[in-house]
Amino acid sequence: METSTQPMYFEKLSDDKDTRSGFGAALTELGKQNPNVVALCADLTGSLKMNAFAKEFPDRFFQVGIAEANMMGVAAGLTIGGKIPFTGTFANFSTGRVYDQIRQSIAYSGKNVKICASHAGLTLGEDGATHQILEDIGMMKMLPHMTVINPCDYNQTYAATMAITEWDGPVYLRFGRPKVANFTPADQKFEIGKALMMKEGSDVTIFATGHLVWKAIAAIKELEAKGINAELINIHTIKPLNVEAVIESVKKTKCAVTAEEHQRNGGLGDSIAQALGMHYPAPIEMVAVDDKFGESGKPEQLLAKYGLDTPDIVQAVERVIARK
Repeated sequence: METSTQPMYFEKLSDDKDTRSGFGAALTELGKQNPNVVALCADLTGSLKMNAFAKEFPDRFFQVGIAEANMMGVAAGLTIGGKIPFTGTFANFSTGRVYDQIRQSIAYSGKNVKICASHAGLTLGEDGATHQILEDIGMMKMLPHMTVINPCDYNQTYAATMAITEWDGPVYLRFGRPKVANFTPADQKFEIGKALMMKEGSDVTIFATGHLVWKAIAAIKELEAKGINAELINIHTIKPLNVEAVIESVKKTKCAVTAEEHQRNGGLGDSIAQALGMHYPAPIEMVAVDDKFGESGKPEQLLAKYGLDTPDIVQAVERVIARK
């Protein structure tokens, strides 16, 4: 299990940045490094921050229009010629609208397509329930051959985008629209399938992913004031899950809390609970959306209303410790 005690994990390294911009910047750099990298977008070039790639590599950029299912089929075909296609659209259009095409044309045959999805979760904000997909991680992790990655900030999204280019097989990369804390190192080594230790502790393990990692860091500070020594692990790769790291940590702390911007059913919490149930049964609490659709609102207001804020993580930790 990778470990680190770098203080930069607990302080912002820069002004808040949107994770979609980390994807866009990395995609442009990949275009310079690898002539086989191509990009496809479903009429959302600006929203996916793919403008720079499109401008610099017009012969390798394909604007398919509002035809997401066709985009997935075209991407699958491009891999046959040795290309590495990156598809870009909103997360609900990247999964729910095109699930059949992903299953049949990409996952089934293990095509080397990188499905890059922005505007995921409640933090999409004012666009409301129809766009705030909260089921996508579950849908994608159930597909054989699919790798599922959910980075936490701009720097980690950049690093993840670079890393998946070298990964052979289909990948679902999830990121978001709002500007969030940027706190992981710009020069970090991103290892697919490897949990990232953010802080060691002895009383409880918090497994967090995506935007909820920063909320978990804030919770750690509040828990310390209460005399609770929490371990924090960033699960940026939900599939393949680093089961060994999960079990190693919970054997030490004897209980766990998961935190994610996703439905409780089918998300990170389900994966952690399954791992513990099979290898080391222990109390677990899940900070996630409880079988509800989202609604229109400011991102921070929605996180608070749906129980995904720092106080919710603190309360979940207190509950699970009481169950030990």
